[in-house]
Amino acid sequence: MTAIATSSADLRARLAVRLVFVVLGGTQGGWMARIPAIRDQVGVDTACWGLLSSSSAAGDLVAIVLITVLIGRVSTRLLALAAASVVLVNAPVLAGASSVPAVVLGLTVWGVGATFLATPVNALAVAVERAHGRPLMSGFHACYSVGVLAGGTLGTLAAAADIAPGVQMAGSSGVLGALLLLLGARLPQDAAVQKEQRQPLRNRFTPQLVLLAGIAFLGSFVEGAASQWSSVYTADYLDEGAALGAATYTSFSVAILAGRLLGDRFTARLGRRGFLRVSLLTVAAGGTVAVVHPGVWLAVSGFVLVGLGIACVLPAAIALAGRQPDVPAGEGVSVITIGQWPGFLLAGPAVGLLAGAAGLRGALAALIVSGVCAAVLVRWVAMPGDA
Repeated sequence: MTAIATSSADLRARLAVRLVFVVLGGTQGGWMARIPAIRDQVGVDTACWGLLSSSSAAGDLVAIVLITVLIGRVSTRLLALAAASVVLVNAPVLAGASSVPAVVLGLTVWGVGATFLATPVNALAVAVERAHGRPLMSGFHACYSVGVLAGGTLGTLAAAADIAPGVQMAGSSGVLGALLLLLGARLPQDAAVQKEQRQPLRNRFTPQLVLLAGIAFLGSFVEGAASQWSSVYTADYLDEGAALGAATYTSFSVAILAGRLLGDRFTARLGRRGFLRVSLLTVAAGGTVAVVHPGVWLAVSGFVLVGLGIACVLPAAIALAGRQPDVPAGEGVSVITIGQWPGFLLAGPAVGLLAGAAGLRGALAALIVSGVCAAVLVRWVAMPGDA
């Protein structure tokens, strides 16, 4: 009976953590699918909207500061539930915004909630994985990808049915919120780190965590660059039109989902460090295929390889960070959040600046360089005893 009860509790904990990943992905996917309609509600042009969309970066920065201070001092489950609630409540408010100040405020709150949520939910995922005794982290991140896909699909259907973005997001937030009420108590519970066990913030940045944060930075740079520029590369540089450009990005996104669905199996076979190295070399190979010999099918194939390779880099870095000796899981994961965030933020502008100097094809060689550099860094990654 004890084994059955333990197995049932483990299953409920896994479902609860997966749900929080779906919450994060589903709200993001639903929002992104309705951006054209929301932009029209506000009444701004594309250039102005581009400036407004950067408002979330301010929220990201606030969240990073807050979570760095609070993680380990407040229950990780409480932090995750609070951040998920902010995300769900803010989503319909942001989607229903009809003025510039409302959008700026909504995007700032979104940045705070989503970025704040990333650290505790990943720390909870580490806890569930350790309790389960086998790799699960890639599967948790696959739930986020499924959420993005489901949210985007729902947004597409709502747009086709002429349903207002605010109404759509209120409906999805209501459903996800109800599920969170049912399963939230099943999230792993952990006590805050006792005051006498806390270390100064600077001591959190151990050599291993800084190394993993660097790998996370390069991985996020690759993912951000490919997400923002893969469609442009095919549509504009290769002159294949918007449809094939969209197909390139979609293929990249589907490859990420496939990689995350399969990632735990490969991690179990190759070990986390071995799988991390193979993943990053796959990124470099995909970038080479995409840019060395220009052509639409090589571009699509190359970005598929990039997607398969990059899919599990961040999950692997997070899993390793959450298992560092003498560092609580949440504090270790927070260092990865600090390293990962600027990589994704800077990827788009950096590739754009490089494209202005060397052309987009030359700029996307940064994918190859980043993959190779990160693969080299893996050589110095130490494996915790239970990884």
